[in-house]
Order: sequence, then C-alpha cells, then structure tokens
Amino acid sequence: MQVVAVLALDGVSAFDLAIPCQVFAFAARDDGTPAYEVRVCADRALPAMAGPAQPFSISAPYGWDDALDAATVVVPGIPHDSVPDPRAVRLLREAAARGARIASICTGAFALGHAGLLEGRRATTHWRFADRLAERFPGTRVDPSVLYVDEGQVLTSAGIAAGLDLCLHMVRRDHGAAAAAAVARLLVMPPQRTGGQAQFIEYRAPEDDSADLGDTLQWMRGKLNEPLSLADIAAHAMMSRRSLSRHFRAQTGTTPLRWLLTQRVQRARELLETTALPLTRVADETGFGSVEALRHHFTRQVGTTPSAYRDTFRM
Repeated sequence: MQVVAVLALDGVSAFDLAIPCQVFAFAARDDGTPAYEVRVCADRALPAMAGPAQPFSISAPYGWDDALDAATVVVPGIPHDSVPDPRAVRLLREAAARGARIASICTGAFALGHAGLLEGRRATTHWRFADRLAERFPGTRVDPSVLYVDEGQVLTSAGIAAGLDLCLHMVRRDHGAAAAAAVARLLVMPPQRTGGQAQFIEYRAPEDDSADLGDTLQWMRGKLNEPLSLADIAAHAMMSRRSLSRHFRAQTGTTPLRWLLTQRVQRARELLETTALPLTRVADETGFGSVEALRHHFTRQVGTTPSAYRDTFRM
C-alpha cells in the first residue's frame, strides 16, 4: 500500500486534518483491498482548532519520522501567520528531494511556502489568504479562483472543503476515475465539482454600482464553443471593457478571459471523461479551435495532455 503521511502541525485545522484521513482510508484497489496506509504524524500532543474559538489538543499515533518513507505527504491547514517548526520544514524539503508527492489543504500552503516548495510554481489557498500567500512568497503564482492546483509533485487546495476535491483528485490520479467515484459516493459528494472557489469569494457591491454579472456568466458558459472577445462580453454585460474587468475581478476573483479559459478547460475535462469524441471535436466544442490550442491550455492548467488525461480518468 502507498503510505500517505498527514502532518499535524501546531494549530492544525481539525476539519482539514480529517479530510485526507477519510478520503484515502476509503480508497480501494480493483480487488477491494485498501489502496493506502494513512498515518497521522505529529511530534507530540499539540493544539488544534475547530473554529476561531474552539481550540483543543490532539495526539497522533505516529511521529514525524514515520513520514520519512511516505509516498505522499499532506499538510492540513494551519494559522496563516504562524511559522512552522523548523523540523517540519526540513521534513518537507527532504520528502520533496526524495520524490514524494507533497500536498497542502487550505492554509497548509504557507508551510509549503516556508519549505521553499512553492517557488516558481502555481498554487492556491483559501481565498481570504491568497493575497497574503502571494505577498509572503512572491516567487509563487497564486491563483485564488480554483479549487486546487496540481503542479505534478506539489499540489495545493483552496479553502477547507476544497481539500476533499484535491484528495479525490489524487485518488483519481493514482487509481482512476472509478476508484475516486466510489470514494465520492461514500462521502456523499460529486466525484468532481465544477467551477472554482471564486464562486465563494465574498463580494460586497460598491454603494454607487451594484451591477451583477450572473446573467453574463451564464451566457458565457453557454457559448464556450464560440470565439468570445472582451468586447463581446462587455457588450452583453452592457458595460465598458474597463468597468467589466473591474466588476468581474470583484465578483469572480479573476479576469473575464481567464475565467472563460478555465471554464473551457473544465468542459474539455468533462468531455474527455465522459465521451469518445476525437480531440478535434473536443477542441471545437470548447472553443479552442484547434487540437494544438487545446493541448497547450489543457496541459498548462491540468498538468497533463488531453490524451493522457482521457486514458487515466475516463469512466
């Protein structure tokens, strides 16, 4: 069995800590045997959090040394302004150096940043702390609009429940879509949620302008197979391009064309998983226009080619 080590650091979020334990413990191989051995690792009894005013302590059955041979190391959320124990930082660096997969849930990304594992990489965290992650680790390309980011060896998830999406993604990557879907059914959640955490970003309309982009977002989703320019989107929203960009970032956390690109890639993933359409047709249906453009943007966002993704994840 592949060993998954879940590192419990000071102030760990109890919900985040439970997510990888639950997901990986439920995962099974085709013959029904467990796919993973899950180890919760801590150096001592330590404080944990179940909300801003609900501290308590936990004690783990494994020490940090028990994470040294893990194939996957997961860091649940910790207080974003805390500095991880230097021994934990060293453990993460050593695990990455030997080729282990490193993942974080929510603000666990800050621990990965302290270990230098986000340098030059794209990453995400809870939308409330995305700006702080970018400020603290300027070499990281922080994307606050997605549920998770897969950079190959290093993976990060958005706030709290997005850790479920990330862990299911890792199961899907390791054992295929059917194994991940089986876990999702036990968790009573979709095998793969559409959209990103941008839909959860708190938005307060300015007092002088309460324009809502809901209709325009729905319109854009219905035209993923058509070429859309910023001018087209602004015309539908009945705004200037500058005003559209301002409102779009306030309501979604990203730009109109970047949001559109993410939706197109997500639609491509759905088609690759659920249909046998040739790549030329997938490219047309998602508005990329060519297999080359589909491959470029898909690989950049998902971390693998459309063909490899289909081979791995098609139900």
